[in-house]
Amino acid sequence: MSAVSRPEFFRHVCGGILVWGIGGFISVPGHAQTAIADGHSRLGSSAPFLAQIDPAAIRDSWQADEIDASRSQDTPSAAGGGLLGDMGGLRPWLARYGMMLSIQDVNELWGNATGGIASTNGYGRGAGTGASYIGITMPSLTADLEKLIGLRGGTFNVSALQIRGRAITQDHLGDFNPISGFEADRSTRLFELWYQQSFLKGALDIKIGQQDLDTEFLISDYASQYLNANFGWPMGPSVNLYAGGPSWPLAAPAIRFRYRPSGKYTFMFAASDDNPTGNRNSNVFGVTGNPADPTSQTINDGSGTLFNMGTGALLITEVQYALNPQDGVHHPGLSGVYKLGGYYDTARFPDYRYNTLGQSLGAQGGTPRWDRGNWLVYGIIDQLIWRPSPASPRALGVFVRATGNSGDRNIISFAIDAGLNLKAPFRGRTNDTLGIGWGIGRVTSGVRAYDRARGALVQGNENHFELTYQ
Repeated sequence: MSAVSRPEFFRHVCGGILVWGIGGFISVPGHAQTAIADGHSRLGSSAPFLAQIDPAAIRDSWQADEIDASRSQDTPSAAGGGLLGDMGGLRPWLARYGMMLSIQDVNELWGNATGGIASTNGYGRGAGTGASYIGITMPSLTADLEKLIGLRGGTFNVSALQIRGRAITQDHLGDFNPISGFEADRSTRLFELWYQQSFLKGALDIKIGQQDLDTEFLISDYASQYLNANFGWPMGPSVNLYAGGPSWPLAAPAIRFRYRPSGKYTFMFAASDDNPTGNRNSNVFGVTGNPADPTSQTINDGSGTLFNMGTGALLITEVQYALNPQDGVHHPGLSGVYKLGGYYDTARFPDYRYNTLGQSLGAQGGTPRWDRGNWLVYGIIDQLIWRPSPASPRALGVFVRATGNSGDRNIISFAIDAGLNLKAPFRGRTNDTLGIGWGIGRVTSGVRAYDRARGALVQGNENHFELTYQ
């Protein structure tokens, strides 16, 4: 299914605060369908929201469509599907040498009508209500090295980000959970720079270089249709890891292995730097951090070229099982994807319970004790649960994702996202999708004990709810 260029209007109710937003983005060519993605495609836009327009996420599916087509003909299939067509012959010329150039632009306008807090971006200046604009331009270049230099199975990718505007969550809300998955601090930065090599007729591939891991790990395809950031990269790693880990808009040096022995099983492992910007105060902790840059995306490195390797290593693994994968001819049943995974971070993290003298940090103050290591485990379900007939465009899918981790050195102890997506909800609207999603994040026992000991308002749960029609 090809995305179309059109503004869309969404209304969100999050924590009792009414938030509205308008987003516009350019036309993106459709991509090849895999067996596992067949059931997902029946739910319309039920693929990672960032993946629909972010070059870091769509490269694999675009390659399957565009580069394969370029091997058989000079003009790739997407040349006529992009906003600029063949760009005066540039796209066919690049395709002749196995290269694909894309420039994507995203613009969002958000507003908070009631409630909110004074801006946390700028030392508390500003109002809780108001509008925020954010825009992102993302150029990327992908090269099929077999066609370019004769290296079979090799792929090279480089991409950059130009981010402008301000994030509404930092300016007006101040919660853990960014309202938009595109929120980021203003900068012009290198995004990804990697080389990927496939082996065993494509069953195994290894990627090395600067990578954004949130397009491959910890993602529910159905959940990521939504605008809210935590339906993509979940709340736990977003606030527990340094600067949110190697996730949008930050990438980090990494090596990733992916093995797909059949259409049913996928095994993935990655070792990455855990702190893309190198800022050790980037954990969102009351006694550390920088109020002018609470996400720590630009405080040390606004260019994306720091390549920090001095904080710790993030080791992450995931196993995927596809239920009833479609073969394009037969329809064995309702398809689904089940994922289990986890990560371990070797770095040190501030303890919310004790200071360096072993006293209560909340009651006595001082410098927090630093604890070695951090972990998280997770499970994800994406399941098609109803379809009138195998050929019907109407389908209903459900998603559930749960994460859990320790409570002494983290902000969020567990989080759950769940929802339903209905494709073709109305007669004659076969490409539309109606979705309802909800999520919750529970503040850890360590943070709650810290709040109680210093006499502050004790934090509890943070909920997010979204109703979307696309």
